Amino acid sequence: MNIQTSASNGNVTRDDAEEALAQLRAWAKTASVTEIAELDPAISRLLPDQPLANYPSLSRDYPTDFEATPEYRATLPDLQNGPSSLIKGEKQQIQHVGISNFRLPIRFHTRDNGDITLETSVTGTVSLEADKKGINMSRIMRSFYKHAEKTFSFSVMEAALADYITDLESFDARLQMRFSYPMKIQSLRSGLEGYQYYDIALEKVQQGGVMHKIMHLDYVYSSTCPCSLELSEHARMARGQLATPHSQRSVARISVQVVDRPKLWFEDLIDLARAAVPTETQVMVKREDEQAFAELNAANPIFVEDAARLFCEQLKADDRIGDFRVIASHQESLHSHDAVSVLTDGTLFASDSLDPKLFTTLFHVG
Repeated sequence: MNIQTSASNGNVTRDDAEEALAQLRAWAKTASVTEIAELDPAISRLLPDQPLANYPSLSRDYPTDFEATPEYRATLPDLQNGPSSLIKGEKQQIQHVGISNFRLPIRFHTRDNGDITLETSVTGTVSLEADKKGINMSRIMRSFYKHAEKTFSFSVMEAALADYITDLESFDARLQMRFSYPMKIQSLRSGLEGYQYYDIALEKVQQGGVMHKIMHLDYVYSSTCPCSLELSEHARMARGQLATPHSQRSVARISVQVVDRPKLWFEDLIDLARAAVPTETQVMVKREDEQAFAELNAANPIFVEDAARLFCEQLKADDRIGDFRVIASHQESLHSHDAVSVLTDGTLFASDSLDPKLFTTLFHVG
């Protein structure tokens, strides 16, 4: 059967398509399911008066004995690592692409020469050149797992980072691990002890061939307003009026560039924060501890500006710390808004722009 249409010269009209469709339907009405499938199973969709044929017959049972051989794996499609012609949108470099909140247990070494295993959330990203479609994200996890059984340190992070920079053929990369670190803290006067949990993140960044080591700490403390304290004392002295100053739970996110030697332990950074602002929230308290905490707050009233500068003073005095950033949030009991401050030292953390939801992440939920 020959159909002569204008398609022979490359110009297909609607009339040509309707004629061809009519011919195809006429043939399909008398053809077998096998013949239709051998030509194109999609032809069944052109026959509204007939059920769709499910040919070839597909198995509905999971093949437990199937083995994916190297030869079979070589036939699998891989669109994410396809040619640049598959790129959607602008062919532009992407600074960070990867995975976030990949969780696994990691063993950390402590300052007292012990080990502790903590559930850790891993974020790993690499840069993507403008002419590359994408990355194989499972390689980030595979690279990390090769090192996950070791007691972790910045050197182990660096090895994992180097692996997936090589695997993914990238030039910049970032690896971050977040966890909650427990420390046993003694109460102020009663001698009770309890575990305080500190949100800590370790970060390894390679950019432009330069490697940076960064440690982040969320430190939770009480801040008593100096102005409110003076006004309360004025009410007592001038009018015999009982008054209490307002104070609130506050959070400082301290981010530091770690210098190689000597080692800066998690506990060391926590001690620096506590030396700067000693009114850390308490774990276990009796009445004498509660009274002591009230006295400690009265001895250390601070505005949010004071807090940033007090942390800065301690960080600048430590040779193990390079550039740093302090973000403080005093979550006011007087106002329905918060008081915040940001202080940076050096270029690593300097930025003209703020994440619109930065300060909303500085809430400690207990």
